[in-house]
Amino acid sequence: MSSVGPVIFERHLFGPGPSNPYPEATDALSRPLLGHLDPEFLRIMDETCELLRQAWGTTNARTLPISATGSAGMEAAFVNTVHEGDVVVVGVNGLFGQRMCDVAARCGAEVVAVEHEWGTPVDVQRMLDAHPHPTMYAAVHAETSTGVRSDIAALGAAKGDALLVTDAVTSLAGIELRADDWGIDVGYAGTQKCLGVAPGLAPFTINDRAFARRVEKPRSWYLDLGLLGGYVGEASSRGATGGGRTYHHTAPVAMVVSLHAGLTRIVEEGLENVWARHEAVGKQLQDGLQSMGLELFAQEGSRLPELTTVKVPDGVDSAAVRGRLLERHGIEIGAGVGQYAATVWRIGLMGHNARPDAALLVLAALEEAIKA
Repeated sequence: MSSVGPVIFERHLFGPGPSNPYPEATDALSRPLLGHLDPEFLRIMDETCELLRQAWGTTNARTLPISATGSAGMEAAFVNTVHEGDVVVVGVNGLFGQRMCDVAARCGAEVVAVEHEWGTPVDVQRMLDAHPHPTMYAAVHAETSTGVRSDIAALGAAKGDALLVTDAVTSLAGIELRADDWGIDVGYAGTQKCLGVAPGLAPFTINDRAFARRVEKPRSWYLDLGLLGGYVGEASSRGATGGGRTYHHTAPVAMVVSLHAGLTRIVEEGLENVWARHEAVGKQLQDGLQSMGLELFAQEGSRLPELTTVKVPDGVDSAAVRGRLLERHGIEIGAGVGQYAATVWRIGLMGHNARPDAALLVLAALEEAIKA
């Protein structure tokens, strides 16, 4: 006698990610599987790279979905551009700024960490004052651990000859992001947040300026952009057919097809309309939380609409509330990070979840759980 295991009912994924995918992205996962060099799949891959260029706001030839999660995008950004001894100035205002420091140091960089109070944005002037001639600046656009947006455009305008690496894991397709206009040289993201696709790919872009300075043989073979470009990204921009592709690895074809569907959904709605939808729903949620007497964590004026951080009220057990939300309502919200693990909740309304009904649902359920 066989068992199919326990029944798991649908979750409302209102935490810091993953979020519930767009229905189009989920449906695409059930399509017949294609080979990774099938002409039809290569067409889909090429279209996906072009759709990613639109999402990033770039014309970069080397814009591609890396076959791993957003953390691999972070590693690809540094392993391909950091030479031994390069000075890398990193804005640290949360967990993912800290991870940037760790990854850059492992690549041989002299890391200058510019520490900020968590819950505040990166201070551009402090970044510029941290070192007279850095090789690179690096900062998180939307810090997932704190719910804060930093002014990447201002940093890009002032970077001089240095490269600018940007973490856009929680911002791509959620808030305004214009890689070319803002001077972003290297950017990486993840599929599981505002793009509304399951985890598994890292949307990535690197411009010619950064690629010209790349490490010729980076320490990672798998993430070597010089090798990857012959299969995706660069290959798609020059219209290479199946016979013109350089085999690198077997791409996760189902995930790429799903990303293609999610991006098509976003482009059809209109990227600026998607940004506006996230903005409106984020305001609805934050206004509702404050009307309940709750205090928001992130600094006013720099709060992300797609990921809201809220302080746990005194005397309330954070874990108990999150457990009740999951068990009674099928709602997942996130705990805080580090020293704020028990004192902050993170509520994400991203991608398909950036809807007024989702905001109303989480507000009502949270109020019930706190009272309980």
